[in-house]
Formats: sequence, structure tokens, C-alpha cells
Amino acid sequence: MTNKRNVKSKYPTVPLPSEVRKKFEDLQKRLDIQFKDVSLLYNAFTHSSYVNEHRRKNFTDNERLEFLGDAVLELGVSRFLYATEPNMSEGELTKLRAAIVCEPSLVKFSNELHFGEFILLGKGEEQTGGRLRPALLADVFEAYIGALFLDQGMEPVTRFLEKVVFPKIGDGAFSHVMDYKSRLQEIVQQTNSGSLNYEIVEEKGPAHAKKFVTVVRLENRELGTGVGRSKKEAEQEAARQAIQELKGNEAEGEN
Repeated sequence: MTNKRNVKSKYPTVPLPSEVRKKFEDLQKRLDIQFKDVSLLYNAFTHSSYVNEHRRKNFTDNERLEFLGDAVLELGVSRFLYATEPNMSEGELTKLRAAIVCEPSLVKFSNELHFGEFILLGKGEEQTGGRLRPALLADVFEAYIGALFLDQGMEPVTRFLEKVVFPKIGDGAFSHVMDYKSRLQEIVQQTNSGSLNYEIVEEKGPAHAKKFVTVVRLENRELGTGVGRSKKEAEQEAARQAIQELKGNEAEGEN
């Protein structure tokens, strides 16, 4: 954890009651990220309705941080996908990135971190359920990333994404976006290599957290194995592995 420093803020300061500041101290401890300029953290969670009800000249909402965080998040996810998905085309990478940074995904990330509990809202917005609004939760997640980037740079942002976002990509949470089964079928049809067969070879784990292991074969040749929380997810992962296997063989044949 970065040591806390007394830094004079370059950014508009949000005057907060001591109990609210304590909540943000607890949040920093939970995330193991200590802001050098804590006013950036406060501003990341400040909704425009709060500013409108507390008119101060040195006071601003999180919209500019959201703008910055959107770009930083896209860069972080792009770097990760570029490094971990060498067989994806530009179009495929773009499609997968769009699914990761879309509003429903950001809302899930925000909810998992309980960010909604920390948003500074005006009374009217609070009474109409603003704390649960998807757009608001997504904006706060992006604003937090923007604040962290300004406070500490890209590498701490990357470490944060490694904990919150990237594991879900590896776990196949976005596999539905990339229809690997259809892509694999197209490849096989183009080469007239035979017929594909998917087989569940194992079911493991308790009933409430079961995982399926699926093997995909081309005729009698095993091409890939996938693990997923559903049969469909396991099949998609097996197809993804199979595509990588076929592309790897193609590359070897060209050498």
C-alpha cells in the first residue's frame, strides 16, 4: 500500500463530514489503494445532484473524471487483450473490448466493489433511487479509474484491473460475445476436415457452483478442452482452444 502523504490538492475539494471521510478511508483500506490526493477520490464519487445542492466555488462533480476514466479503461483493457489474445483479429478484439467496457459490465464491477454505498448524491436523487441507477454506477466506476490514473499513473490502474476486471475475462464471463463455436465450424467447413463433436467429460464442484469440462473433437482428434460454469460456456471455451490449436498448426506448416 502506498504511504499516505499530505498533498495540497490541485483539484476541487469536496468538503465532507468526518463520518463520510471515514467511509472513504475504509474503502481505501479494503481496496489496498491509498490515494495521495484524497480529494480526487472524493470527486470520483460526487454526483452532479450533490454539487447542485451544495453550491461551492471549489466544488465539482465526477463527470470530467468519468471522461478520463473511460479512455484509461479502454487503454488498460486493450493492452491486456493485445497481450493475452494473440490469435484474435482487430475486429474480434474490438468486439470483446466493447463487451468488457459496456455499461452492464461496468455496473457489475461497481456493484461487486459496493461503490454505490459511497456515491455522494443530492437528496432528490437519493429519494428517487439514484444510488441504484445503472448509468450512475457505471459512471462512478469509470470516474474512480480516472481519479486513480491522475493520482498515481497507469500501473496502479493496471493492478486494480488485474484484481477486478481481467480475471473475469479469463474465466469466460465474456465468452458469449465471441461465438467461438460458430467460428470453429466455419474453419472446419472451409477445409472440409470432417465433423465436430462436443462431449462433457466431467462435472465437478458442489451443486451451487458446478463446473463442466467439455472436449471438442474433429472426427477422432481432440482439439480443445474447456471449463465453464455452464455447458454452453464450457463448449465455447473448448472451441476457443480448438481455434488456437488449428491456427498454431497452420503457422507451423507455413514455416
